Amino acid sequence: MSAYMELAQWYDDLTGDIPYEDFADYYEAAFRRRGKQVHTLLDFACGTGTLTCLMARRGYELIAVDASPDMLMELTDKAADLENAIAPLILCQDAAGLDLNDVVDAAVCSLDGMNYLPPEDLTALLERLHLFIRPDGLFIFDVNSPERMRSLDGQIFVDETEDVLCLWRAEFDEEEQTLFYGMDLFTRTEDDLWERSGEEHIEYAYAPEDLEQMLRDAGFVNIEIDRSGPQHEQGRIFITAENTPH
Repeated sequence: MSAYMELAQWYDDLTGDIPYEDFADYYEAAFRRRGKQVHTLLDFACGTGTLTCLMARRGYELIAVDASPDMLMELTDKAADLENAIAPLILCQDAAGLDLNDVVDAAVCSLDGMNYLPPEDLTALLERLHLFIRPDGLFIFDVNSPERMRSLDGQIFVDETEDVLCLWRAEFDEEEQTLFYGMDLFTRTEDDLWERSGEEHIEYAYAPEDLEQMLRDAGFVNIEIDRSGPQHEQGRIFITAENTPH
């Protein structure tokens, strides 16, 4: 089973509590605090593109990248309804194969998208971002803390609407430092029957100090680790870094 296939069309319905405006405010505050003029913005692991479209409406020119074509189909529908904003460039690429036509002023990765990358892909992504973010440009991302991921071990969660029920179980592997989510989706059909499908998600636990070293190795400096950003009470950690010339 793969991630973000059947789940894609229901993702927004099941995640209505995500404070996207808070994430956008956080990024813009970082731009101002660091004195950066940001016009072009990469939204990596953009998912269904709620944040992509939000930042586009705020006046940024977006490149939206995700490895899931199903999630990007949802973004394509949203982008078609954008008014008074530049439509995002949408690319289906994985981390190690990130390839942009030009540099961007900044890049963001939201909602633990970085946790989905195994170490070799994360290293490759940071090297690619070093190439495609302009010198002194920013990269801002968040991760689930290792403590948060361990706390989910053995727990079972249920999310539901009138037309979909998502049952998911979390198991943390201490040796591999990975969190496995086994998801069962029950969706209502046009015949008012219920159809079952499943997905498996894997997240990798990264200590903030290890991420800081990986960023430095890839060519980033002035790295800030922040435990007070949006959803910090859920163990979300934000990291901001500046790029150097390459």
